[in-house]
Amino acid sequence: MQSDLFGDDPVAQVPREGIPLAERMRPRTLDEIVGQEDLLAPGRPLREAIDRDRLQSIILWGPPGTGKTTIARLIAERTDARFVAFSAVLAGIKDIKDVMASAVAARRANGQRTILFIDEIHRFNKAQQDAFLPHVEAGAIVLIGATTENPSFEVNAALLSRSRVFVLHGLDDEAIAAILRRALADPERGLAADKVTAAENALALIGRASGGDARSALNLLELAAASAPAGEGGARRIDAAHAEQVVQRRMLLYDKGGEEHYNLISALHKSMRNSDPDAAVYWLARMLEAGEDPLYIARRLVRFASEDVGNAEPQALAVAVAAKDAAHFIGMPEGNTALAQAAIYLATAPKSNASYTAYSRAADDARRGPAAPVPLHLRNAPTKLMKDLEYGRGYQYAHDDPDAVAAMTCLPDALRGRRYYQPTTRGFEKEIKRRLDAWEALKAKRASEGAGGTDGTDESRGDWDVMKNEKWKNEE
Repeated sequence: MQSDLFGDDPVAQVPREGIPLAERMRPRTLDEIVGQEDLLAPGRPLREAIDRDRLQSIILWGPPGTGKTTIARLIAERTDARFVAFSAVLAGIKDIKDVMASAVAARRANGQRTILFIDEIHRFNKAQQDAFLPHVEAGAIVLIGATTENPSFEVNAALLSRSRVFVLHGLDDEAIAAILRRALADPERGLAADKVTAAENALALIGRASGGDARSALNLLELAAASAPAGEGGARRIDAAHAEQVVQRRMLLYDKGGEEHYNLISALHKSMRNSDPDAAVYWLARMLEAGEDPLYIARRLVRFASEDVGNAEPQALAVAVAAKDAAHFIGMPEGNTALAQAAIYLATAPKSNASYTAYSRAADDARRGPAAPVPLHLRNAPTKLMKDLEYGRGYQYAHDDPDAVAAMTCLPDALRGRRYYQPTTRGFEKEIKRRLDAWEALKAKRASEGAGGTDGTDESRGDWDVMKNEKWKNEE
């Protein structure tokens, strides 16, 4: 049993001229599917389950044009189970309940399974997906979900745990070229009857523009064939120049709200972290040319400057912020070079995540530990009461020391000796580390000498200018 999503045979019902080439060339057997051999080659688990009609619930995850719907159609042709298919774009909760009721009735009447194919399952919300769960658990339905989005984020965890995910990959250039050659050579469903030929470099160009999407590649080939000039006997030849005109500006695979968005920004971040300026500027261009908000990228560059470069190159943060300001000031496309300059600078800068690690460690202590009181010697004492309570007593004014380093500790007693910031020996942090080591030695020396401090009552040596408060001044 099949629903109207697939119909009986669209190719048989519509005149050939009215059917897109991509639909006419849809594989008729599993062996005709190109580029997914790791899933569908004989002996593979998915192929075996389909061939033996022993399929369990599965999620087919992959980019557009990689064969998800085709696999579902071929399962529909092979199974003895009831096969129901519908699109999550068009169906609502009532449709789901109706299908579930009929599946339960068929199961009770004659033990027949129902295979339910849901195209674009990620478009169903949580409540709609929850409606399938008890029927999947009871065995009334076998679910086949197709999605272009990461199931980890888009499919309920309970439903996902009861399904096996099969990943379909975007087709490589060789696979796309094989599909295009098949279409050119097929006299029944393809373009051979129309006397269309194409140069190999034209096919390669179309393949690159398709972004691994077989449907997109066949649509481009059909458009190129229809617009190619007719030669002797009506034959048409697609050369590279004509293919380039048809392709024009490649539409990059990019979904600003989906997984590819995060994949690309991750690629940029990790390329810069690995000091690879060529990869960094490529991923940057991928995002900008696809229409990403340049200020989003600028924010990520600013973050990277502190997180992964830090004090190994303190100027990195200034460069990233300047690139953000430049991109905002002059806009796009002129702002792309400022972002590229910053990405290259960050990629080639010495790296340190010591600042990031220091904050993470300190934040962990701040969140998990008790709210340790500020040591008395670090407290300001602008009022008599606070002085009487010994606020500020024992404070050591650093500028009184010849090296401007006092022996006192500035952490709460419970955290005394804790080290959050541990500079590397790369870039400017090598100098910072030298200073800290020298100061630590000086502090130890001062402590052993019993260096004292002020009592904190001298406003010229306290933090009065920083901490003053109108209420406190009035009290005094």
